[in-house]
Amino acid sequence: MKRLVALYRSPTYSPEAHRRNDTAILDDTVIELEQRGWSVTRSSESDVAAGRLPAAELYVNMCQGPAASERLLRLVPGEAIAVNPPDSVLNCHRHRLVARMAAAGLAFPRTLIVPTSEPQAVEPIVHQLNGDGRPVWVKRGDVHAETSADVVAAKESGVTDAIAAFARRGVSRVALQAHVGGPIVKFYAVADGRFFSWYPAEGPRDRKPDVAEDRFRALVFAAARAVGLEVFGGDVAFPKPDEPVLIDLNDWPSFAPVRAAAAAAIAAYIDEKAETGKPA
Repeated sequence: MKRLVALYRSPTYSPEAHRRNDTAILDDTVIELEQRGWSVTRSSESDVAAGRLPAAELYVNMCQGPAASERLLRLVPGEAIAVNPPDSVLNCHRHRLVARMAAAGLAFPRTLIVPTSEPQAVEPIVHQLNGDGRPVWVKRGDVHAETSADVVAAKESGVTDAIAAFARRGVSRVALQAHVGGPIVKFYAVADGRFFSWYPAEGPRDRKPDVAEDRFRALVFAAARAVGLEVFGGDVAFPKPDEPVLIDLNDWPSFAPVRAAAAAAIAAYIDEKAETGKPA
């Protein structure tokens, strides 16, 4: 019997409505894999962080925090497969993601990673981001978000106050990100391209903006390769229809609007990868 362990994300990293949806996409993927002959053990991110990991040939990984991801680097047997690999998840933490996107030469907003310990120290550099009155995005500098307060827009004059608010909550670093104009779209994908779905972040989902989808697709799949993700999603802005800019890249999002089709595609990808020992 083929054995897999499904690693469920901690509620800490599934704020508000995402909690139910994050669980649902992994549940549906696991059901598809059971139908393909896999024996499934379900485990949690807290178990992994505590050093507990059942033996298996395959790990279907939604862990997101640094404690569990760093443990998985050591706990997953060398001969086993993990999707998403724990190093790819760590690469999505913002302080690493910024450097990865720059190294790959991909379109990404100007972003500064700064400590929260001395908010006033950033005043001389904030103008480097926009300098034209547009808001500066202040985002948690490690994981994507634990609460809605982990991503805020601030006027340049209010950036130091925003950083101080993160410091009071115990967040040690933030990403200061330039605003990118134009429509924003959300996307979901699987690494080999068998699944790719997108829709506008605002307004009816069937009213997609007129954009260069080939460039859009090339950008997000290149970003996933740069960090090593296989199941991923995120946000892209289009200041011009043919100039996509990646705003965020997420390891294994909820796929909520397209869950059934996504779960089937993810399961097929994972099963084929396990069969061949390499990406499908």
